Amino acid sequence: MSLHFWLLSLGAKNGVKGEAAASDDELTSDVLSHYSSASESTSVVEEGTGSEQVDEQTAQEETEDKLKLCIDNLTDKSAKTRLAALESLRQAFSSRVLYDFLTERRLTISDCLERSLRKGSGEEKAASATVFALLCIQLGGGDEAEEGFKMLRPPLTATLSDSSASIAARQSCARTLGMCCYVSSAEDGEDLIKSLALLESVFMSSYPNGEGVLPTPKPGSAGLHTAALQAWSLLVTICPTSRLTVLLSHHLPKLQACLQSSDVNYRIAVGETIALLVELGREIDEEFEVEDGESLCECLKSLATDGNKHRAKNDRRKQRSIFREVLHYIENEDFTEEKIRFGVENVYIDSWVRRRIYDAFKEILESGVRDHLQFNQLLRDIFGLGPPLILDAAVKGNKISRFEKHLFNSAAFKARTKQRNKVRDKRADVM
Repeated sequence: MSLHFWLLSLGAKNGVKGEAAASDDELTSDVLSHYSSASESTSVVEEGTGSEQVDEQTAQEETEDKLKLCIDNLTDKSAKTRLAALESLRQAFSSRVLYDFLTERRLTISDCLERSLRKGSGEEKAASATVFALLCIQLGGGDEAEEGFKMLRPPLTATLSDSSASIAARQSCARTLGMCCYVSSAEDGEDLIKSLALLESVFMSSYPNGEGVLPTPKPGSAGLHTAALQAWSLLVTICPTSRLTVLLSHHLPKLQACLQSSDVNYRIAVGETIALLVELGREIDEEFEVEDGESLCECLKSLATDGNKHRAKNDRRKQRSIFREVLHYIENEDFTEEKIRFGVENVYIDSWVRRRIYDAFKEILESGVRDHLQFNQLLRDIFGLGPPLILDAAVKGNKISRFEKHLFNSAAFKARTKQRNKVRDKRADVM
């Protein structure tokens, strides 16, 4: 989808009026439309004339100039201008890979985002946290991303821990904390420990009390607990075995009780997390069994066939679909495979771990996730896709069978899992 089309409604969305707002909207639209055309022209190897190459270079330079102006606007005195700049950068960062451009400016951008996280309104904090998650994904999870995470982790955790902060800002910080810790290359485990503990402190407030009674949720708390639980479960996928064992014994029983939550999205997040934890438990021990498994399966069956008329029809349909999958996995150890197609390639989601990772990136990258799967080396490494493909018309004509692609993807993902397990072992002593 054209980036230009996505941003036609930006001014209305931000509610900005006047000459400054109009110029911000025009800037946003120009940046992304120029960048879209420049990127698309370089995504496939083609024979071109010298004039076409000059036009392409000119378009690229114009785009970079406009992105630089967006970065400059992050320090503007007007909150509306800063928000418009953050939205422009969010759209650009999510839609195309900008590694070379951002590597040179990462410290400047990080400084601006840190200022917004510390001093901005709730809306600005939420937007800046999202842009920082995208920046980490753009930088590829190497030393640059780790350095940025060290800088922004304090304001992220401060906002997430602040009960007086806006729910939207805290939710955004929870997602960003999980994602940035996940892609960070730090191997000492310290950031992982702290991030897991903080996220736990947020969603554990939804756990039942000593008498087994679920607390009455506060307005907006279900969305925050959902974001924290999903970020936590993403980080669980890179925990060392010794830590996983502790997490399984502590959280599985409490999460089972949370299946009775009154919020459908939180119930679904809980169900998916239970399936993920069980899958990890079975990887550690083939004989792993859930405590009080019969009661769990009965609860899952009830949710998979829920016909409560007091709930919205779409909510009931979504809930039944997810919990049928969770129940099927718990009872039969069988996961329903999903194929994600992008360009001429496919990614196969064939486990709960793989689904949690993909969903986490999709939530932040939105519709741009397919472009990043195609060109972002970080995502290609995570999903075992190898270097980005440069295709011409002849290569596109050579179809690879679905089975061959599946074997390649599975083998590459297993190889990467082994590599991540080595990192887990290095962290084990610290954990």
